[in-house]
Formats: sequence, structure tokens, C-alpha cells
Amino acid sequence: MSLFKLRGDLSNKQELILGILGIVLFICIWWLLAEAFSQEKPILENFNTTLPSSINGTVDQQVLDSITRADSITFANVTSYEKVYPLLPTPLSVVRSFPTLITQDAVLPNAMKSIWLNVQGYIWAVLLAIPLGFLIGLFPIFRGLFSRQVDAMRYLPLTALTGLFIIWFGIEDKMKVAFLAFGIIVYLLPVVVQRIYEVNDVYLKTVFTLGANDWHTIKTVYIPSVMTQLMDDIRVLTAISWTYIIIAELVNRAGGIGSLIYIKARQGQVPKVFAILIIIILIGLIQDMIFVYISKRLFPHKHYKSVFSGLKEARFGVLALLAILLVAVLINGFFGLSLQVLLIGIVVVALSAFLFTLYGEYLIFKSPQKA
Repeated sequence: MSLFKLRGDLSNKQELILGILGIVLFICIWWLLAEAFSQEKPILENFNTTLPSSINGTVDQQVLDSITRADSITFANVTSYEKVYPLLPTPLSVVRSFPTLITQDAVLPNAMKSIWLNVQGYIWAVLLAIPLGFLIGLFPIFRGLFSRQVDAMRYLPLTALTGLFIIWFGIEDKMKVAFLAFGIIVYLLPVVVQRIYEVNDVYLKTVFTLGANDWHTIKTVYIPSVMTQLMDDIRVLTAISWTYIIIAELVNRAGGIGSLIYIKARQGQVPKVFAILIIIILIGLIQDMIFVYISKRLFPHKHYKSVFSGLKEARFGVLALLAILLVAVLINGFFGLSLQVLLIGIVVVALSAFLFTLYGEYLIFKSPQKA
């Protein structure tokens, strides 16, 4: 098979080999660019880099000129240099920065804080966007009243609204969650409306022929059809919150990976900045995998050709875990419990649901009928 065929398919072996080659090629290009932007820094022992202050006027300009000439002579007689990477660090220096990020900069607790803020933003955005989207998409009165406003929301400069969110919600985590949720809602709400428009007329005509009323039509056609497609949209759009995490966490810097990356950039610790970016990308990839798994268990008809043992148990376990997470977010939103208390409650209550999910996965693994 030609690798240059338009929209051609790759075998599993080809996909694996090309994936590994792509990673190697990316690292090589990164390394070459780092070397191209590197600089030679002279090595000076016992060199005083601080000049006398001339603000108070007590230092003669001739003294400053003589010091400058002496420094020039010192730099001219340098015999040894070291290579530095002020613009783009090497991949090796980025890897070496991970241990200090973990031990000295507490990157893992900061990442957990940012993940918790993002999860709250996701859930609030979904809770608000989906019902509003169904109202606007299904009922002409709401569509006429609000459809244009919904479309116009996508052009809001979200970064310019930070001051308003501070006025409305203060400077604590509640403001950050609201900002992240709003950043998702402005894109998710029009998508929900669009997915409702895309429901196939065949299904609507079928339930009409069977005598279904409006509520049964919504329950049996619109909700399954829209949610099946919307799961992928939510997976893509929730990545937007990681774009705004730095903006949100710069307000009242109280931890978080966005705040940490800003501090390291201000301090000129470029390898640590790249290391934190890699951590964010890894979190995003794991998040995508979780969303894909949830989609497979909640909407198996989209991914499998037949029903097999274990799907019902795994689906119930996933729904239970999502319900526990939803309750935790709502309790935190209305009562403001600390993250530690919520984590303890989630772990205790969710353990049984997680075990039930594992039991369903075991049945799926053992099932000979899975497609």
C-alpha cells in the first residue's frame, strides 16, 4: 500500500513504526533548534557584576567608565566558555528538570489543584449548556429570543472579562471555576443547538408514526442522538479550559500549574517551563482517554456492533462515578468544602462504584462476543 495515497489507511505495524519515527524526528528537530539558538557564555571567576549606584550622584562618571573598560578587558581575555540555552532548552535539560519540579516546586499538588478546578469548570459548563441548548434548539420561542445572542457569544474576548469575574465572584477559587466554565459554555452551547438540528428526520418520523408525544420524542430520540455526538464535542471543547488556566490562576496566585508555569517563566527557568507544558499535554492526553472510555461505556452502540456481557455493569459503574463527581462539585460550589474533605468523601463513596466498574471490565474482557 502506498503511504502517499489520498486518505489511505495504515496497517497497525505501519502506524506504530511511523509513530515512533515521528517522535524521534520531533526530538531531533527540537535538539537542532536548541543548538542553533544556543549562546557561548564566558566563564569568569570572582567577577563582580554589580556596578556602583549612580542614582544619588556620589559616583563619578569617570569611575564608572574605568570600571566598564576594566570589564571589557576582562571579557576580552576570557579563555573558557560554556554553552547556554536562553531561548530553547535541549530535551535532555527538560528531562533533568523534572526531579526538582517534583521535590522543590511541588508540581504534583499544583497539577492536582488545576485538575480539580478544570473538572469543576467542565461539570458546571455541561450542567448549564446542555439544558439551555435543548431549550433553544427544540422550542421556536427560545430559538427566536436567544439564538443570535448565543452565536454572538463566541466572539467575546474571554481574557478581557477577567476583571468582571473578579467583581462578580471575588478572587478565590469560585471565580476561577466560573471563568473556566464560561470559557467552555460560550463554545459548547452553540454546538448543542447545532447537534439538535442534525438529528435525522427518519427517527422523528418513526416515533411520530408510533404515536409518541413531545416528551417521548425528546426522551427516546433527541437526548440519545444528541448526547452520542455531543460526547466527542465535550471532549474537544474541555481542552479550552487548559488554555485559560494560566489567566485564571494568576488571580490571587494560590497554587496551580498555571500559576507555577507563569512564575518559572518570569524567573527565566525555561527548561522547567517546557517540563510543565509537557505535564499539561500528558494530562490532556489522559483526559482524552478517559472521555473516550466514558463514551464507549455510556454509548456502546456507537462503538460496538453487538451487545455483550459486562457492558451493563461497566455502564452502571461509570454512571455512579460520574454522579459522585457531580455531587462533589455541587457540594463544593454551594458549601465551599475544602479539597481534602471532598477527596476523602469521594474516595470512600466512589470505591464501590469503581470496583463495580472493574467487575464490568473483567466481564467484557472475558466475553467472547465483544466486537
